[in-house]
Amino acid sequence: MKRFLFLAAFGLAALLSAARLTSDTPQQTRADREWTEYLGGPDRNHYSPLDQINASNVSKLQIAWEYHSRDSGQVQCNAIIVDGTLYGITASCQVFALDAATGQEKWRYSEASRGGVNTTRGVTYWRDNDDKRILFASGSSLCAVDARTGVLIPGFGTNGKASLKAGLGPTAVDKFVISNTPGTIFGDLIIMPLRLSEGSDAALGYVQAFNVRTGKIAWVFRTIPNPGEFGYETWPKETYKNTNVGGANNWSGMSIDRQRGIVYVPTGSAAFDFYGGNRKGQNLFANCLLALDAKTGKRIWHYQFVHHDIWDRDLPAPPNLITVRSHGKLVDAVAQVTKTGHVFVFDRVTGKPLFPIRETPYPKSSLPDEPTWPTQPVPTRPAPFARQTITEADLSPLAENRDSLLATFRRSKVGPYQPLGKTPTLVYPGLDGGAEWGGAAVDPDGIMYVNANEMAWVLSLRDTPKDEELAHLSPGERLYTLNCAVCHRPDRKGNPTSGYPSLVNIGQRREREFVHKLITTGKGMMPGFTRFSETEKQALVSFLFGDEKVEATSAKPGKKEPYVPYKFNGYTKFLDSKGYPGIRPPWGTLTAIDLNTGEHLWQKPFGELKELTAKGIPPTGAESYGGPVVTASGLLFIAASKDGMFRVIDKKTGAVLWQTELPAAGYATPSTYEVNGKQYIVIACGGTKLGTKKGDSYVAFALP
Repeated sequence: MKRFLFLAAFGLAALLSAARLTSDTPQQTRADREWTEYLGGPDRNHYSPLDQINASNVSKLQIAWEYHSRDSGQVQCNAIIVDGTLYGITASCQVFALDAATGQEKWRYSEASRGGVNTTRGVTYWRDNDDKRILFASGSSLCAVDARTGVLIPGFGTNGKASLKAGLGPTAVDKFVISNTPGTIFGDLIIMPLRLSEGSDAALGYVQAFNVRTGKIAWVFRTIPNPGEFGYETWPKETYKNTNVGGANNWSGMSIDRQRGIVYVPTGSAAFDFYGGNRKGQNLFANCLLALDAKTGKRIWHYQFVHHDIWDRDLPAPPNLITVRSHGKLVDAVAQVTKTGHVFVFDRVTGKPLFPIRETPYPKSSLPDEPTWPTQPVPTRPAPFARQTITEADLSPLAENRDSLLATFRRSKVGPYQPLGKTPTLVYPGLDGGAEWGGAAVDPDGIMYVNANEMAWVLSLRDTPKDEELAHLSPGERLYTLNCAVCHRPDRKGNPTSGYPSLVNIGQRREREFVHKLITTGKGMMPGFTRFSETEKQALVSFLFGDEKVEATSAKPGKKEPYVPYKFNGYTKFLDSKGYPGIRPPWGTLTAIDLNTGEHLWQKPFGELKELTAKGIPPTGAESYGGPVVTASGLLFIAASKDGMFRVIDKKTGAVLWQTELPAAGYATPSTYEVNGKQYIVIACGGTKLGTKKGDSYVAFALP
């Protein structure tokens, strides 16, 4: 089946008049000086033409201001700066506005924290003359506030809030639906990413456009098609009814070519993530890059990166809109990074690949009812920016328990696209990439700069336990075993190195009401369990607090999760006895890739573990979350690493020109802007992830 389609007569010119731009190009000089959109602009290239800070003076950088949000915890926000005002968000989704030159708070919208505490990567700005709005997600709502005051806009939705479930159909009513990533503006529309459950209870991951003025749905693109729609035949006939399959959602954000009126939407896998026996087929439009008419939501072309995904190979970041030289001609292109460590490059209008892509055969599943797809696409160029497989020789020479690592390695299936089953599978690159949600920076010359994780994960499935096997458990322990133990482990000790905290003695650290709320809303990357009844929530909390009293009750249970014959055994990183990656370094890299030729220009270890460096071990690289910013002066600005450092790097060589330690690790992408003739770089410092200390600040740097 073709995976990219051509429109012989697509009315691109007609769309130009429809794209009345609002937040960037009408004042191009302002957009050049400031950072008016997520990741710097509609192309999501993390690029700024500012050059005041350069290689000759970067050593003089110092803190210009620090804003303490008084709300500690992981912050992934890429702040936007418009008309001298910085707009950001706190760890519990409280939106604020600051004077971008001083860090002085102008206003704060704190009601957002009541709607949910999931990690959010920023906000969206829209204006029409004097009507200036900030749009952001809070829980399952899309909210609009006045950009000058932070007050909800009454005419938007219901009292300033519109439901993110509005276009998803009736099955979404009681399901977990939020958004982690800012929406994308096209005229009077905002096109919203969605985050859903990754289990069989997931909602349908449709792409929705809302009217910015009213909050009403403008169009919906069904990523799991209805009967009669293109792609319907790639699923079982009843899938569109959302009885046991959902997802195929965009969660990582989008890029947009406003002149052509095309929005580029990367989608994730269908849910349940790790088993597809109940969704036999290629599964369009999961794991696709969709090029949609931004005015109507109509499909222009698509490309599927993983067929029938059972490895959680979501597309992790918005694609980059670039112009490159291909076969002697300048081509407007779109480049998509992946968790597998590849870059796919397409003609932006037609979807034609600019480098050959091969459909490569991979093994069949060992599960009798799992029909894996026989091939997967692999680009011939550029070369991957992360290792594609590991051998026994790649086990860590630093590990003190190499024998146990070797034993795990030898009993696991190893290699790209090895299907999951009851035998452990060593998935590499791991579930967080390769590339992660921070995405890549690209300069006007078509050079991409991408930081990558080098981590293996050990994954497997087990038979879903029968009801009688759980009959001896209390109601709360049964709920924990079926829904929570996969991440927090049966003994509740969690897996902090993988991001899952211990729940032992949780009552000594958290109030009962807080834990009760989290079960519904979720927190960080934990989804909310909206199908639980009130009785079930109380039973689970009582079990966690150690005071569950098992009594006969006539209360009705909540909605049962659709049956899937296998359960996932948990997100387990392949680590040595000291918690370091079980493979040889580098454990994190930063790579420069020429997208004109497909050649790597350089690759360096990125990040370090200071305790190892102190022992004389060369920097190993480390996991990172958040991306780089590239400027016209030839500099890369990046935090992202668990070592808590903020670095400035020479884009031509990869050499570190300057670095400083942040108050907490900056798991976010920086923003750069100019106010009153001075260039600033600002980074959110929330820490928390990967076991790092918590922070609550945004730190801005500038020259003296």
